Amino acid sequence: MATEAFLHDVTAQTREAMESLLSQAKCKPGDLVVVGCSSSEVLGSKIGTASSPGVAQAILDGLLPVLSQHGLRLAAQCCEHLNRALIVERSTADAFGYEAVNVVPQPKAGGSFATAAYHTFSDPVAVEHVRARAGLDIGGTLIGMHLAHVAVPVRLSRRQIGEAIVLAARVRPKFVGGSRAVYDEALL
Repeated sequence: MATEAFLHDVTAQTREAMESLLSQAKCKPGDLVVVGCSSSEVLGSKIGTASSPGVAQAILDGLLPVLSQHGLRLAAQCCEHLNRALIVERSTADAFGYEAVNVVPQPKAGGSFATAAYHTFSDPVAVEHVRARAGLDIGGTLIGMHLAHVAVPVRLSRRQIGEAIVLAARVRPKFVGGSRAVYDEALL
């Protein structure tokens, strides 16, 4: 069971990790950021074994204000039991042309984080795939399949949230051309 102090720390650590990612990710207002989270790993347990709605909400409480401040949209990744579908606001699905699928995540089928997002968003829908501009992986949830090409690892100021390892990525345009090609350094 997570204490109030632990949950407060998790929220602060999440905020710090997202701010660190966004300081390097070159996202623009309206861009999509994918987050996968194992609340079990945050608690120091094996992924999928100690799902915690309280931890999931603490993570969401750290993410949403930062994303909102930057005008960014969140895609909350479900676990493998829902094939890593994502929970987004319906307006996000519409803006990107993502087709909604019919599923409501639960703590043990979708994960506590996706469930918290579903219950926090004003008009949530599930989608199967996104192409996010940046992503945060809290606890080894494997968000790479939902990043646009080309994913670039980002070293964060914060490497853990609770007990979970945190990895992050941003994307850049693909390089095309050969030895005579010239690239726009601002996009890298």
